[in-house]
Amino acid sequence: MGSEKFSKLNALQADLPSGLLASAAWLRKKGYSDQLLRKYKQGKWLERPARGVYHRPGLPLKWQSVVASPAREMDPPPHIGGITAIELQGRAHFVPLGKDRPVHLWGEARLPSWVNALPGLPRFVFHKDSLFKSADAGRVATVPVAKEQGGPFDTLSNDALRGGLDVLRWGEWDWELPISTLERAILEVLDDVPQHETVEHAKLLLENLRALSPRRLSVLLEDCASIKVKRLFLALAERQNHAWFEALDLGRVTLGAGKRVLEPGGKYDAKYRITLPRDIDDRY
Repeated sequence: MGSEKFSKLNALQADLPSGLLASAAWLRKKGYSDQLLRKYKQGKWLERPARGVYHRPGLPLKWQSVVASPAREMDPPPHIGGITAIELQGRAHFVPLGKDRPVHLWGEARLPSWVNALPGLPRFVFHKDSLFKSADAGRVATVPVAKEQGGPFDTLSNDALRGGLDVLRWGEWDWELPISTLERAILEVLDDVPQHETVEHAKLLLENLRALSPRRLSVLLEDCASIKVKRLFLALAERQNHAWFEALDLGRVTLGAGKRVLEPGGKYDAKYRITLPRDIDDRY
């Protein structure tokens, strides 16, 4: 029985590496009964930071642990997106990611309830991943890619879309955290205008995005399901005069019919048929 006990503990170390979390439901599927989980908790082989979730003692919990952990249990996994993805890639210096900043995640299925019950971590904001029409737009392509020299991100394959996602390697074991490329992230930010983001904030973000890929942007814009997002992006991007804007291929990007109003009584952009803040051009 002793060897059986240690064999199960060894399996636990493989099933639940230090630094990650696992739901009780997932562990049960792996063969750990509720009784066994209670024994491991009593023996301090496991800790339960919130109801329904466990981790091995040792390493402190980080918000990245939370992102990497559901990624092992959910298919497709949630990805880091929007303003969080832009901050992590160093293009939003005026709003650095910190403990008080929420972490924005996109996914097809809602995050487990324990995610926002963990103590001492930022709040996680979930967004339904419906901005793009392609069925695989929320997935990271499973193609071999080489790690960028000196950087945390994998280099991209020749596929311009790849769902607009990349992989951020994090932690001792290089856990894969799916993350929006800058091109996808700015479109995700615009999807939250005006409900949770402002046109002014989006404009400031675009000012810092001087090196976007026009090929990837063109594919994402073609695949984008939101007329508002596409019109707002083009209206703001054209005002920035970045070199990549002239290289966009908009031949198959549909902008729909009718007008879009982001600010009643604002300034109407006749080219993109969208009403922006009245003083939008005074800020450039």
